[in-house]
Order: sequence, then structure tokens, then C-alpha cells
Amino acid sequence: MSTTNDGTGFPFFRLLVLTGAIFASVSSEFLPTGLLPEMAAELGVSESRIGLLVTVFAGTVVLTTAPLTVLTRNYSRKWLMVVLLGVFALTNVLCAIAPSYEFLVGARIVGGLAHGLFWAVTGPYAARLVPRHQLARAISVTNAGGTLAFILGVPLATFLGHALGWRLAFGAMAAVVVVFLVFVIVYLPPVAHIVPLTTGEIAVPARKDRSLPAVLIVCVAVVLVITGHNTFYTYIAPWAIQIGGVDEAGVSGLLFVYGAAGAIGLALGGAFGDRFPRGSVNVALAGVALSVLALAVFGTSALPVVIGMIVWSIFFGGVPALMHTRVLHSASERIRDLAAAWLTTAFNVAIGGGALLGGVLLDQFGIAVLPWIASAIIAAALAFVLASDRARLAAHR
Repeated sequence: MSTTNDGTGFPFFRLLVLTGAIFASVSSEFLPTGLLPEMAAELGVSESRIGLLVTVFAGTVVLTTAPLTVLTRNYSRKWLMVVLLGVFALTNVLCAIAPSYEFLVGARIVGGLAHGLFWAVTGPYAARLVPRHQLARAISVTNAGGTLAFILGVPLATFLGHALGWRLAFGAMAAVVVVFLVFVIVYLPPVAHIVPLTTGEIAVPARKDRSLPAVLIVCVAVVLVITGHNTFYTYIAPWAIQIGGVDEAGVSGLLFVYGAAGAIGLALGGAFGDRFPRGSVNVALAGVALSVLALAVFGTSALPVVIGMIVWSIFFGGVPALMHTRVLHSASERIRDLAAAWLTTAFNVAIGGGALLGGVLLDQFGIAVLPWIASAIIAAALAFVLASDRARLAAHR
């Protein structure tokens, strides 16, 4: 049974299979966002209720990821991925044939159950294909699937939905998931994910694992960073139009450029994350805070908004992969899967929390305040990372 790289070099193709699977998963998660009008009109509900499908999905992830990770800890990682991809395909088919809004909500809950566990499995699986000194590079390759989902997956599925109907878009996404399910079966090896006890060693519960404080420190940092980011990013389209002077027709192009710049940041994170693990995170967070602050100060016309968003995205693009790498480095071998589950939970709490905070601030103080608050929260996250690094490294050792 394979446990790591087979010694022939960096397992790029195997990691690309994981990248494709993550691409299909993230595209499925956010597909409703591009099809709000069509879905709302056919099902006879408001667009906000269709938007709640993403919230329901994320909420399910938050509530179920850690318990499901514990319940499935003894199952084969490869075949668990296959089952979860099968669930993704099924839920997309159910969405495609949904006769009512309530049926659609149920299908999204099932998808959320699979999504959180899928992320808890894929990160540690990738870590078992490479030696530790290649971990940031490996995670950057696999996390590119999420970036590509925003650059290509959701826009292409949205175009298909507009042209041929939203139900066909979900059906096409189910077919894409099945393709990568087959790739996982054919090309990915099984891995040994259960660490055996040494002679005389006594098993201890996860809550007593010595690396747990380091894992929790990373998760708190993620909650702060992603909350700050989503406080502003969730409302970037109306902000760009109302404050930034961007034409409404140009918003989709602006978001495409933002996504492409994020891919550059992800590549930079993979290139420098292994050599400078602490410095890469610190520079990225400082860059995000300063670029968002620059948008708050100078973002009153289209050109500085475009430049500011490109810089923001380059710095932020590598942050999720760097944090994923950090939590896997911090966790002991025995709690890697659980650490990945907690990290997934932290991301989804912050995504929902940031959107909620941004909405409250928008209603109370106006949309112009959002980048000011976002940059302050991200600066606080950087301060927390710097202040807690000594404790994190001590627990990691």
C-alpha cells in the first residue's frame, strides 16, 4: 500500500487528478450563484431564497464535517473519495430534476454532507503522496482546482445554464464529477492513513494530542483572515459599481481578472511556501491588508480599482493553500484528517460570518465602510499570527 511519493519525483499527475476532483466539487457548491434568476423564476421563489442554497450548503459543512471525519476515520481514503464524488454526482442530478424548492434544499444538504468530508480527506491524502518538504507545492497544485472553479467552472456552467437551461447545467456538472470519479479509481493509489502505535505506546484521544494547540491556532487565524476577506469580497460587485466607478457591464470581466490574478498568487504560494513557510504567510497577509486599505483610500475610479483588485488577489491567492499547508505541518500524523476537518469548518464559518458582518455593516453604515473594516480585521489576523507563532511552533515540535 502506497504511503508517499514513490521516489520517482513529484507526483504531479496524481495531484492533478485531485485538482480536477476539487474543481468539480467547488463548481458544484457555487453553481446556483450564477443561475439565480432562471432558478427563481421556474421554481416560483425569490432570488434571495435561491441564494440561501449556498448558505444551506455551507451551514451543513460547518455542522457535519468534524463528526463525519471521526465516523469515517477507519475507511480507505481513496474509496471514501470515490463514494463522496458519487454523492456529488447524485446531488447534481437531483438538483437537475428537482420538482420544487424544498426538494432542491434537501439535495443541497446532501451535497454539503459530502463536501466538508471531501475536503477533510483530500488535503491529508495529498500530504501522503509527497515528502514533507514538498507539502506546500502539493497543496498549491490541488487547491488550484478551487481557483479554476471560480475562473472557469462556475462561469462556463452559468453560460450553459443561460443558453440551454439551469437544469442542464446541473446535469453537465454531474457528468464532469463522474469523469473525475473514474480518474480517481484508475489513477490514484490507496494510502495508509492510520498511524500504528509503537511498542508500549498508549493511544490518546485527539483532545489530548500535543499538536492540538498548534492546529487550533491556525484555525483561529483562518477565521480572522477569511472573515475579513469576505466582509468585503461578498459585496465587491455593488461596491465596484457604486464606489469604484466600474460600469455594471464590466463587473464580470473585473471578477474574471481577479480570479486569474488569484491563480498567480496560488503559484507563488506553491513556489515559496516550502522554502519560507512563515515568511510567505506573513507577507501574504500584510499584502492583503494593505491592498484592501489602498482600495478604501484610492478606489474611486475604475483604473485604481482594477489595479488594487489585481494586487489584492495576487496576495490572497496563496493564502488558503498556505494555511492548509500550515495546519497539516502543525498536526501530528494521527490527527491530520481531523485537523483538515476543523480547517474546513473554520473556512466555512468565516465565509458565512464575513458575509453576515458585511451585510450588517452595509445596512448600518453604507457600502463604503466595508474595505476599511476588512483591512482592519486582516491586520488583526496578521498580528495574531505573529503573536502566536512561538506558541504554535512549540506545540508543533
